[in-house]
Amino acid sequence: MDRQAIIDRLLEHYEHPRNCGSMPDADVTLPGGIPDCGDLVTIYLKADAARERVEAISFEGQGCTISQAAASLLSEELRGARLDEVLAMDDAAVIDLLGREVARARPRCATLALHTIQAAIHALRSTQR
Repeated sequence: MDRQAIIDRLLEHYEHPRNCGSMPDADVTLPGGIPDCGDLVTIYLKADAARERVEAISFEGQGCTISQAAASLLSEELRGARLDEVLAMDDAAVIDLLGREVARARPRCATLALHTIQAAIHALRSTQR
């Protein structure tokens, strides 16, 4: 994808986010944020305990285009993923998903949703023990 296509895709997810909204029956709800820049995201996660997979994921948030587009893109990308696969994702994977040329300038914004999702999985597992 060229730079303009990457920007257009991020803007589309920012202006028309997927899986945006609360999830009343979520297994875990977890807020995250970057206080010094104002990006906030709350992750709602429902897991299929028998298969250890993401059954459903949604978010609410506010902030820059990159942080909110990342939450939208990840909510689509991670549905059905194994929890261990999500935990194994690193920052580079998210930056590549968003478009390295654009997202590398704002790595904390780009990875906020991933880090919050991973923390939600850890919280979920700690309540299951």
